[in-house]
Amino acid sequence: MATSRADSCGKKPGYRQLMRTPGAWAFVLPGFAARQPFAMLTIGMVLLVRHVTGSYGTAGAAAAVTGAAMALCAPSAGRLADRRGQRAVLLPGVVLHAASVACVVALCLAHAPSWALLIAAVPTGATAPQIGPMVRARWAAALGSESPLITTAAAFESVTDELTFVVGPVLATALCTGVHPAAGLVAEAALTVIGGLVFAAQGRRAPAGQELSPGAVKTGSSALAVPGVRPLVVAFLGVGAVFGGMQVSVAAYTQEAGHPGLNGVVYGTFAAGNMLSGVVYGLVAWRHGPRARLLAAYAGLTLACVPLWAVDGLVPMALTVLAAGVFVAPTIVTGYALVNTLVPGRSRTEAYTWMTGAVAFGQAVAVTVAGLLTDAAGSSAGFLVPLAGTAVALAVLVGLRGRLVPRAGGVVAAGVIGHRQPVPVD
Repeated sequence: MATSRADSCGKKPGYRQLMRTPGAWAFVLPGFAARQPFAMLTIGMVLLVRHVTGSYGTAGAAAAVTGAAMALCAPSAGRLADRRGQRAVLLPGVVLHAASVACVVALCLAHAPSWALLIAAVPTGATAPQIGPMVRARWAAALGSESPLITTAAAFESVTDELTFVVGPVLATALCTGVHPAAGLVAEAALTVIGGLVFAAQGRRAPAGQELSPGAVKTGSSALAVPGVRPLVVAFLGVGAVFGGMQVSVAAYTQEAGHPGLNGVVYGTFAAGNMLSGVVYGLVAWRHGPRARLLAAYAGLTLACVPLWAVDGLVPMALTVLAAGVFVAPTIVTGYALVNTLVPGRSRTEAYTWMTGAVAFGQAVAVTVAGLLTDAAGSSAGFLVPLAGTAVALAVLVGLRGRLVPRAGGVVAAGVIGHRQPVPVD
């Protein structure tokens, strides 16, 4: 339930006020450009490998390896960014990523065996720059964890992410189908280098690197040591299952319908629903706390995935996918808002990368399973993957909801939550 709420200056938190944050535009615009390739990587991989091998299963496996490598390496990159600074991670990262993508493209064009493609997919995912978490860390540093604009910033970032998932898949699909099957990945690599270097150059609002003291290292420095982060990781795994299952199943569905060029358009409606709900979510001041909102949004997401496997027709499919997308933004926004209250600033970039890594890993597993199911029984079977992923994650969230309790003053350190009384969350 929503109500009007004013911030400390007597003004209602909103996007206009958010963008008046000193130095915000210096990282928002480069951050948008630099994260665009993230939305192109998986779909570009799927379309190229599918074209070369003729199998959605193989294409899904290649994308899955990419996502799994990204998920496993992202927290380490985030931890390095927290300790050494963002620029020190970005500069070598974008170069290595572009080289890895070039290797995948070369192997595909040479019709290399599937095992070689899977091996090359590992560094491709491992070096993918984590721009989204870095932008979120810059917002947190600029605003402070107690600012009423934190939720607005989280919503803004969700909208920005989903805008990239509106543009990215459409762009990658258009390049792969209209120019060359490898054009999507080539463009992804080029945009990664250009956008990443420009973003790294705008470093005035980047959080300074913070080396931990020896005592802090001994008591545990990982953001995953915070108990509340773990159910959030599971929740974001479920969100990744939605993304991955949708990408493969929608591509197969449009292929079955005889309109493969509409893949990006139909999938884009999913991202559009996500983006629009994120805009609205950021404009509302909520009476209920983030834990209650997260559980409600996740229940809605799970229910929205139920009819996907039975839909017949491109227009009904686009509308059903749109409805599912509406519940993704509230889930992601509320999850990141909880991270801001559960995790101390010195580990926040790492925490954000655990979230994005969970999405990538969930997407990787979902792409693989959906690809195998699609090859065996068609796109309808692939659409069961988002439902299964969200249902399992919802059960975990409900069971571990007691851990999603922000403590007064954000007292979380070295994996141990302080003993102050919890603030209201429901």
